[in-house]
Amino acid sequence: MPASATPEAIAKYEPVIGLEVHVQLNTRTKIFCGCPTGFGAPPNTNVCPVCLGLPGALPVLNRQAVEMAIQAALAMNCRVNPFSRFARKNYFYPDLPKGYQISQYDQPLAEHGSLEILIDGTKKRIGVTRVHMEDDAGKSIHDGFPDSGRYTYVDLNRSGTPLIEIVSEPDLRSSQEAYEYLSELKQIMQYVGVSECDMEKGQLRCDANVSVRLQGAEKFGTKAEVKNLNSFRFAKLALDYEIARQVALLEAGGRVEQETRLYNVNTGETAGMRSKEHAHDYRYFPEPDLAPLRVSDKWLKRIREAVPELPAQKRQRFTTNYGLREYDAQVLTATRAISDYFEKVATGSGDPRMSANWVTGDLMGALKGRDITEAPVSAGHLGELVGLIAKGEISGKLAKEIFPKMLESGDPARTVMDREGLRQISDSGALEKIVDDVIANNPKQVEQYKSGKTTVLGYLVGQVMKVSKGQANPAAVNELLKAKLG
Repeated sequence: MPASATPEAIAKYEPVIGLEVHVQLNTRTKIFCGCPTGFGAPPNTNVCPVCLGLPGALPVLNRQAVEMAIQAALAMNCRVNPFSRFARKNYFYPDLPKGYQISQYDQPLAEHGSLEILIDGTKKRIGVTRVHMEDDAGKSIHDGFPDSGRYTYVDLNRSGTPLIEIVSEPDLRSSQEAYEYLSELKQIMQYVGVSECDMEKGQLRCDANVSVRLQGAEKFGTKAEVKNLNSFRFAKLALDYEIARQVALLEAGGRVEQETRLYNVNTGETAGMRSKEHAHDYRYFPEPDLAPLRVSDKWLKRIREAVPELPAQKRQRFTTNYGLREYDAQVLTATRAISDYFEKVATGSGDPRMSANWVTGDLMGALKGRDITEAPVSAGHLGELVGLIAKGEISGKLAKEIFPKMLESGDPARTVMDREGLRQISDSGALEKIVDDVIANNPKQVEQYKSGKTTVLGYLVGQVMKVSKGQANPAAVNELLKAKLG
């Protein structure tokens, strides 16, 4: 943060932030040719005349890419336009072999959407201006040593990979709101299945348009675009720095220049890269080699029906139908795999709340950050275990002994119980002997109970459970103690 931008000075201003997010679609082949999109292939092997931009090569639109783009747009409540058009966006860069990018300009695929974020417990709607399709550029790899000069290598495997660009309205007012927006957007894309959104592989990239204005002012300030935001954490840090930089400039009597800036993760600062381009700099014109894209009502209806339940809808259902706390609903809908696993457990056990506690607590604790798809205990087996507790067939303490053995073997609860002899003691004769011993060994607590302090019964039940190593039936123990203590 610039030294002159004090917290008091920053508080005088309101940030205005809009985000442009590029999402790589999870298609098998590229957007305008049949080359594979797989990550990690040797450089310049997943290429052909089309994605190399060779003369005479003609693009052919990938239907799967269109359907995924429409699914993403619908998931953000966008209006899908029945007619859209591709355009050439002209600029030169070493890893852009055609000398232009095929994108969409004045007639995009979808517009006027929104998504909700949660800020300090309050929902806020963030507008989505547009969603349009385009092809990705290649990748420049900078290498070299001081004594041998610096070299740039170009890998065109990524060239032609299908992207959607999601442009938000300037509705974000803090770096935290931007962070929540990106998190929600990523989660939605993963739920719908249009992208894995792995930022390390470049599958989700973000640019931010940032300006500041005095609190209460209506007119927006001059914006700067910040690029190179390759993680949500760095995006938040970059925005905080840029907000403070602009405030410092204005407080010192200067003015903010409209420009493109890069964020340096090593210094934590943004630096000027070039003056901000305008649309006319790209010399947009309709792509002559592609016909306009027309989306029929029938096609749109079929795609809409394939959109799965989204995270916000699932969170609402979990709190309303299952009675879960908001926090638990957030955890259990973090990914589609987690929510699916939990629902199977809840269905098998018949007790959603207890199922939520076991999934978020015992299971996730055992996984130690690994994906739930790697869980050695299936959702069906965990549902059976929780169901045994809910029905009173085993105690929670006994279940805590059974579960680690399920993790080791992958076997269902009843198999582990039979093999290890971990059965609940419900036989009145066996229980009565243990209860009698506990009463005899705890005269002080017995006297307290008889004198009216009935809460001490819980302590006595606990002693019986301890002596029985968790195998006593808690309900039966309660009844026996009450009967014997009068």
